[in-house]
Amino acid sequence: MDEREKLRKFRELDDAFAKALKEIETPSKEPANHPQQNFEQRLRVLMGDFKQSDADVNELLKTLLELGRIA
Repeated sequence: MDEREKLRKFRELDDAFAKALKEIETPSKEPANHPQQNFEQRLRVLMGDFKQSDADVNELLKTLLELGRIA
């Protein structure tokens, strides 16, 4: 996989992760009895879709924190 493809995958994962975070902050019309559990399930699905390991997601979160994209 070339650098351009890696960057595209990273951006897609970043966008999907941001969308999942936004959904947590702004609850949908569906009842959410366990928002933390629902978030973790959605995150695991995203990780599977994008073939990302726990270490990859951890690195992504560290990067987003360092860039000030998440608090």
